[in-house]
Amino acid sequence: MNLEWNGQERIPASKATVWAFINDPGKVASCLPDLISSNVKDAHSVDATVKVAVGPVRGSFKFAITLEPSAGGNHMDLKISGGGFGSVVDLLAGADLTENADGTTTLDWKGSASVGGTVATIGGRVLDAQAHRVISTTFENVKNQLSGAAAG
Repeated sequence: MNLEWNGQERIPASKATVWAFINDPGKVASCLPDLISSNVKDAHSVDATVKVAVGPVRGSFKFAITLEPSAGGNHMDLKISGGGFGSVVDLLAGADLTENADGTTTLDWKGSASVGGTVATIGGRVLDAQAHRVISTTFENVKNQLSGAAAG
């Protein structure tokens, strides 16, 4: 099963601040919803365990997350692969950063996922809604953490 999403967050912080945040695998992992644990492997990768509840499938999935920043500092790709319960998830998300005249940053994001195994048998709508919640909440959490840093 293949799924795709996109969205946008306007972050009240400079592009440099946002770029530094999304280049830190520990900070990115902290934005995952339902995070149980994370272990930073190196400057661009982290392993994370998240709580999952999709229909009757409940428990935890383990993921390897790799950050792939562009050389120009305007685009970040995020690869997530892993799974649990006999299911496999491969997610590719990308974010483009644009600095606005008022000092805020617009983060345009898109994501696509390939899902197989037990979770894929649950049904497209349930899985699509849950996966969209995870990715949109992650980017919203990036915004919220940076908003707190800008306010503080």
